[in-house]
Amino acid sequence: MGINDACAAIKKYKRFLITVHTSPEGDALGAEVAFYNLVRKLGKSAIIVNEDKPPYGYDFLCKNKPIHLLSKKEKNIKFDCFVALDCADLKRTGKVYGLNKNNNPVLNIDHHISNNFFGRINWVDPEASSCSEMIFKLFKKLRQKIDKDTALALYTGIMTDTGSFRYSNTTAFTFQAAGELLKYGVNVPYVYRNAYENIPLSDIKLLLRILPKIKFYSQGRIIGFEIKKELIKIKRPSIDLADQLLSFGRSIKGAEVVVLFKENSGEKNQVRVNLRSQGKVDVNKIASFFQGGGHKTASGCTLVGSIEEIEKEVITKIQSYLI
Repeated sequence: MGINDACAAIKKYKRFLITVHTSPEGDALGAEVAFYNLVRKLGKSAIIVNEDKPPYGYDFLCKNKPIHLLSKKEKNIKFDCFVALDCADLKRTGKVYGLNKNNNPVLNIDHHISNNFFGRINWVDPEASSCSEMIFKLFKKLRQKIDKDTALALYTGIMTDTGSFRYSNTTAFTFQAAGELLKYGVNVPYVYRNAYENIPLSDIKLLLRILPKIKFYSQGRIIGFEIKKELIKIKRPSIDLADQLLSFGRSIKGAEVVVLFKENSGEKNQVRVNLRSQGKVDVNKIASFFQGGGHKTASGCTLVGSIEEIEKEVITKIQSYLI
């Protein structure tokens, strides 16, 4: 299956429920906003329902689109196609999939190499820089005009998932797509500032409590951070601290893998593990070993146990992949 199957499904069905993974970021939000615009341009009805609200700073992307948070009001939504974007596994949609009580067809559009092809219709392209880049291709394939609102959503998704065009998933086509989107009046500095230069002072103070506890393994080839639930209880952050810490870790000379261990404040003994690689180490394989997944250079998993035990186990596994 591929883009032609996705286009056929879009033409066939009339009412779409659109969702993305829990804790959505720029690419997930950009992709769903653009997909919503696409099907509406084709005369279809659509609704976006997410389990979690958009992250801090992304109001500019969502202000013109009704993104519903899962609640009792959404239980009786009528649709004939369930669209999961940027999800490697259906479970990543959280409780939203529970809305598909009638087992309607699932359209799975994703770029994660770990995708398990959970949909009735699957378009999975690990070579794409982002899910937003894939939606850009849908606009072209279906010959639909891109408006300024859609261009903003797609550019934001592509920019954030490529690390501002710094990561290895950036291709010639990625630049081609971004260049075309700029023709619609996307304000590049505005998007960048909202995504990366918008940290509240209170969150800076949290980061300053975490950074001094940075850990170095294997002569600095592995960088480790941890966020314990006690810290978050003091002040719930507005931004995604994980993204900031992982980006900082990647900037350290000699670092090949950066790993963040974050205790889940809502679950006992549950730890979220985020992994980033400079390219030599395939962190998707490491995450997959722990029943997680993602990309070769960016993956994650969730484990149960004490943060100390999990840290030791994951670091040992990473070390086994160092060349």
